Order: sequence, then structure tokens, then C-alpha cells
Amino acid sequence: MGQVAMDGRSLLMGLGFVVLWSSAFATARIIVADAAPLHALALRFLVSGGLAVAVALALGQGWRLTRAQAVLVLVFGLCQNGLYLGLNFVAMQWVPASAAVIIAAAMPLLVAALGWVFRGQQLSGLAVAGLVAGFAGVALAMGTRLHGGVDPLGLALCALGALALAVATLTLRGAAAGGDNLLMVVGLQMLVGAAALGVVAIAAEPFRYEPTWRLLAAFSWQIAGPGLAATLIWFALVGRIGAVRASTFHFLNPFFGVLIAAGLLGEDISRWDALGVAITMAGILAVHLARS
Repeated sequence: MGQVAMDGRSLLMGLGFVVLWSSAFATARIIVADAAPLHALALRFLVSGGLAVAVALALGQGWRLTRAQAVLVLVFGLCQNGLYLGLNFVAMQWVPASAAVIIAAAMPLLVAALGWVFRGQQLSGLAVAGLVAGFAGVALAMGTRLHGGVDPLGLALCALGALALAVATLTLRGAAAGGDNLLMVVGLQMLVGAAALGVVAIAAEPFRYEPTWRLLAAFSWQIAGPGLAATLIWFALVGRIGAVRASTFHFLNPFFGVLIAAGLLGEDISRWDALGVAITMAGILAVHLARS
């Protein structure tokens, strides 16, 4: 089936993805308060990936992957699930969820900037203005956080995670999972992340676990919401309206991420945070409109 224009169903899918994806940061903050971050994230991917593969097999999906699918599974399993989320989980032991989500939301800006610098991809005036505004918004929000005493190492880890995912996205731009075994691809990608994180966790991280109801609730939500549902919605949305149009929804991530962190964790939102988020959102939207 060919791609369709943005319609009501696509809009609902995009908003659903944004809310699910944005909720991952606040719930991750809850998880790392009661459990070792890399151990917890490896277990999350092991459970999510195992469930996805089991359901895929029950639906008749096979193990055989195309070469493009195998590359996607390996690269995004390591870069997205391992580096990007792994570094964010570690960082959120020390930084607020709202700060992490603002940095993570700048990933589309990093993709455009890296493509411009290293691949000579042309950017229109609108795209350049969007990049300047987007990075300025992030800098404004993070500058006030640093002045307020937020751990700089944690912010640096969040930035490295976003950079890792941006490099992977730029490298595989134009590639898509495709085929009739989408759920299998998603599950295997998660299992790659579980294996990589598990090795690092066992080798470098002291085990820590405090059984609480909030940990159980946050962990279960991460498996069902940001883990499985958001990933499937994203691939379905890309298949429906294309990667460029689907990526436009990323401009809403800072708003929803900060809002959920404030509502769920009681994190304060200063006027400088609000201004930085608004400028970042405008910059991301401008870059996507220019690409469209």
C-alpha cells in the first residue's frame, strides 16, 4: 500500500507515539531511583524483545531477515537501545527527566547538522534558521539548569546518547524495516540491545534493586508503552505517511516530555525552561518543514 497524506488517523498515531515516547523519561527516572539503570534497561529489552519475538512467531513471522533489515536490527539495537537509552538511563540518576527529554528531542537537529557538515547536504535558509533556533533553545534551557546545579556529567551523557542515535539515523537514512515481519524485526532489535547492555551491566555496574510498587508500575509501563507500542506505532506511521512527515511529530516531544515530568514527578518548570522548550520546538519544526 502506498503512502497517504496526513489524515486524522495519522494525526492520532503521531500524537500517540509522541505521548508514549515522551513518557519514557519520567518513568525511567522512577526506575533508576530503585534499580541499577543498565541492569533494569537490559531486563526491559529482554522482556520486551522476547514478547515481540514470541508474538511474531505465533503470527507466522519468520526469522529470516533481508540484509537491510539485519543492518537495521544490529545498528539500532546497539545505537538506539544500547548507547542512546543506556546513556540516558545512567544520566537520569543525576539529572531531571525534563532536562534529559529536551536534549533527546534535539536529535533531529543533530541529524540535519551532521548531514550538512559531513555529507554536504544542502540546507535552505529556513532549515539553517531552525538549526540555530533549536540549538539556542536547548542551550538556554540547559544553561539555566547548569546554573541551578544540575550535574554536568549527566547532561553530557544525555548529549552523547543523542549524538549516537543521530549518527545511526543519518547512516541508515532512507532504510526501512518493511516486509511482513515487522514485529520480528522490532523484537530482535530489542534483544540486541538487551545483550549489549547486559554485558556492560554485569562487567561495570553494581547490582541494585529495591522492590517497590512504583518500580513495578514504571517498569511495566516502559515495556508496554515506550517499548513495544511506541516502536510499532512509529514504524506503522512511517509506512503510512513516510519518514519525513512522520518525523515532524518530533517537534512536540520537548513539550510533552516536560509536561509529563512535571505532572508525574513534580519537577519544576521555570519560565526559562518554557522559553527554551518553545524555541527548541520552533527550531525542530522549521527544520522538518524545510525538509518537507
